[in-house]
Amino acid sequence: MQPKEWKDLRIYSDGASRGNPGPAAIAVKIVSEKGVVLKRLAKFLGRRTNNEAEYEAVILALEIARSFTEGNLHCFLDSELVVKQLKGEYQIKSPRLEPLWLKVRKLQRSFRGVSFSHISRSNKDIEEVDQSANHVLDRRIR
Repeated sequence: MQPKEWKDLRIYSDGASRGNPGPAAIAVKIVSEKGVVLKRLAKFLGRRTNNEAEYEAVILALEIARSFTEGNLHCFLDSELVVKQLKGEYQIKSPRLEPLWLKVRKLQRSFRGVSFSHISRSNKDIEEVDQSANHVLDRRIR
């Protein structure tokens, strides 16, 4: 399919930090409604807290997803804090997280709908992105 033809995408994202803050990396996996993996990406961020990395993984995923759809996104993260903040259930107390939260909100406007769900770290897709982010860190901080 050509870009923008997908109606619903599932996004799995994870951020990892060695130290808090410390060297950090992120990974995302974007899957179509038919189960086709459209994109996998992992990258090094530099020095971040774990929560900052979690937000930056969501931001990267939303930026990439714009090339595939204007439809619905179903985002899955293993960070309960970030999910609850994005759903408005928790306040954002860290001034370092607020601009990242605002960027996610702005990116959400590109889609018909965006949902955020907390998912267990034992989920195979979350395990995959977690391993990818940690692999990037292993290569960068040896």
